[in-house]
Amino acid sequence: LSELEALMERMKRLQEDKEDEEASQEEMATRFEKEKKESLLVISGGIGALPVPFHLGVAFDDELVSTDVSRYIEDPGFGYKDFARRGEDHLPTFRAQDYTWENHGFSLVNRLYSDIGHLLDEKFRMVYNLTYNTMATHEDVDTTTLRRALFNYVHCMYGIRYDDYDYGEVNQLLERSLKVYIKTVTCYPERTTKRMYDSYWRQFKHSEKVHVNLLLMEARMQAELLYALRAITRHLT
Repeated sequence: LSELEALMERMKRLQEDKEDEEASQEEMATRFEKEKKESLLVISGGIGALPVPFHLGVAFDDELVSTDVSRYIEDPGFGYKDFARRGEDHLPTFRAQDYTWENHGFSLVNRLYSDIGHLLDEKFRMVYNLTYNTMATHEDVDTTTLRRALFNYVHCMYGIRYDDYDYGEVNQLLERSLKVYIKTVTCYPERTTKRMYDSYWRQFKHSEKVHVNLLLMEARMQAELLYALRAITRHLT
């Protein structure tokens, strides 16, 4: 099977499995913890990775762009850091059910800056729901499962868990090279290269791959807002 056909087959199989039997809350929690720990081992802009002997067969280090971004920022040392140290047994988890954008963040940010919540919410929804119902040359395809996996994987990298989502879908739909690309674009965008962009979903249209980038950026922004707004809420109360 081609990469595209294999992905579509996995999407179909996931839907059938979901109709037959749903995973228990305990199983979904275990799958989230596994995915969260694994995301710490994904190396951005490199061979992305579980420990040796696992090998992706995708190397990007030779194409990393040595752009000096310090000229554009006030604090050159400011940047992404993993939310927990590798090797820790108990990694912190932000349970989305305890503080959601829809039920908490949206109203708070509107209080702080009138109407900005509506604008942000419209932006999140528009990017998340954007679809032509196509996958490369295939039409009338429901891509909801795939879009949700991309969005929720970014939140998983930030330690955010949705109790009603089965993170086993992430592992089945997002291959290792794509996870490397996701972490690089989301956490270290200055390291992204065209070779990395070309390395995944080779049969997809550019518009579909650009939509992936938009999803990743909006997911990151929402994750950052959730942490910031939760901290503000705790301070106010």
